[in-house]
Amino acid sequence: MNALATLAFALILASGAIQAPALFRKDGRLDRASHWLLLGAALCLATLIVRRSLAIGFPALTSIFECLVFMAAAICALCWAYRVQARLAFLPAVQFGSTVAALAALALASSPIAPKEALAPIPALRSGWLLLHVTFSFVGEALFMAATAAALAFLASRDERRKRDYDRVCYASVAAGYPIFTVGALIFGAVWAEQAWGSWWSWDPKEIWALVTWLVYTLYLHLRLTRKRVDALPAIVAVAGFLCALFTFLGVNYLLPGLHSYGR
Repeated sequence: MNALATLAFALILASGAIQAPALFRKDGRLDRASHWLLLGAALCLATLIVRRSLAIGFPALTSIFECLVFMAAAICALCWAYRVQARLAFLPAVQFGSTVAALAALALASSPIAPKEALAPIPALRSGWLLLHVTFSFVGEALFMAATAAALAFLASRDERRKRDYDRVCYASVAAGYPIFTVGALIFGAVWAEQAWGSWWSWDPKEIWALVTWLVYTLYLHLRLTRKRVDALPAIVAVAGFLCALFTFLGVNYLLPGLHSYGR
């Protein structure tokens, strides 16, 4: 693993170790340092992406390795942003779950499934629309990750007051991530597809699963806003949505080859 990625991994690991005791405190009090370690990790990973971009002469967001690094950076930055804002309680279980997800993303980036060579992208990938497509999609998915951590905590909790807090974090994260993901994955993706392949929609496996992900989160918002459900069902749908997003990102690349297969 690159030295910057290794340093980021160590910072995230240290942050998780600091956070862990808070999971067992009944008062839900958070520590004062772990989110700053996550911010440091995000900055390390952002620097890594910039350095790779300079090396290949194009923003480095076109391979599995680079996308995993970007995802980890986005999750770390999001955890920091949630902690410093004052309007929404970001509970220990949610931050810890998100931190574990960032750690998992970097672990995958260091694995054999993610080649680490900094290679110039093929001509079809040299598009500003692609960069908008990738960045907006992954920022949306980072918010969906926070929603998933909150949804899992909601399902595991027996404290009604705490469950309400988890539900608020889950809803706020999906509500913020949904329009960002919609614009990035579906709209910018369609514009880029038309430029690269001459078609707005090609029934490519990744396109289909991005649409499935969007539909699942549409169902979540329907349950939460129209049906006013605050029970286990919306939380289960939020988790299902993130599983669909994960399959769209990783599973499709290795199990369902298509037009996006070169993005490995």
